[in-house]
Amino acid sequence: MQVMHNVDLTPLNTFGLKARARDFAVLEHENDLHEIVKLPAFKRESVLWLGGGSNILLMGDYQGLAVHIQNRGIRELFRSDGLVYLEAQAGEVWHEFVLHTLEAGLSGLENLSLIPGSVGASPVQNIGAYGVEVKDAIHSVRCFDLDTCTFVTLDNAACRFSYRESLFKQAGRGRYVITAVVFALNETFRPNVRYGDLAAVVEQACAGRKITAKDVSDAVCQIRSGKLPDPKTLGNVGSFFKNPVVAAPTAQKLLAQYPDMPHYPQPDGSVKLAAGWLIECCNLKGFQIGGAAVHNQQALVLVNKQQAQAHDVYALAQHIVRTVQQTFGVALHTEPNWIGADTAPDTAAAV
Repeated sequence: MQVMHNVDLTPLNTFGLKARARDFAVLEHENDLHEIVKLPAFKRESVLWLGGGSNILLMGDYQGLAVHIQNRGIRELFRSDGLVYLEAQAGEVWHEFVLHTLEAGLSGLENLSLIPGSVGASPVQNIGAYGVEVKDAIHSVRCFDLDTCTFVTLDNAACRFSYRESLFKQAGRGRYVITAVVFALNETFRPNVRYGDLAAVVEQACAGRKITAKDVSDAVCQIRSGKLPDPKTLGNVGSFFKNPVVAAPTAQKLLAQYPDMPHYPQPDGSVKLAAGWLIECCNLKGFQIGGAAVHNQQALVLVNKQQAQAHDVYALAQHIVRTVQQTFGVALHTEPNWIGADTAPDTAAAV
């Protein structure tokens, strides 16, 4: 296992924050983990596992070992009751994997098209878009358990999925290294186009013919491309804030004041609000601190506009959280992981 030193991490985080890793290694096969944990540079409490870098914010040079997960491969395991079980290695690019499933005539992930990042990161964040969460398609997750230095398979229930959360962000954080994910995908397509403006875009594209999973994927890509900047040209980490979930009485009070406020009742009686709408209503589109700015087309996205520094991003996020809290009485929480920050700029830090 080759260990490199003083490696530039700027191209390995989609926000494009400048940072270097003191030590750096590449995982090309899951069995490399047996060697990685024996490296002198390996410290379990400080190792940085890097996938696509689309959900992290590097707050400075990393004074430890960064491991870039690059294992690739997709294989069909078996078929049963209309479902096809595909195993994808953690280093696979998420959108390329989604396209692979569509080309194979499978469905279930089309609403999650064009989300940046890797397959291995998808369960950690329980990524979601347009009314679908990845947990709905995950059968199991293969991990390397750092407690025992053995490989384990966790079924869907064991992953403790919830909105943008999982075991891997909570109780299992720092214990499990995801090496592969098994997805249960549908042979028969059942469209889910109820969320937002997706139905209208799909219907316009299909012009009366039968909708396919590829149609839904194309529509999602069209919408996302129109609203969200390409990280390759304008650094960002996608949706920067989670959509807040509030109690029904709080939602009703806000709706009385803001009748046009987007809101989505949840099965438990709570109501999910649109973070982007709240931020936009605070007139923060285009607002900039240093080199970091709120995207002028999608308020949910912060962008690296002019060689942003880590403190610019932190200050901007803190300002947004504080402003939304003061305006609506609603707490916003950030989605990306802050690497090197003592705390994320959420309500605890901002108010």
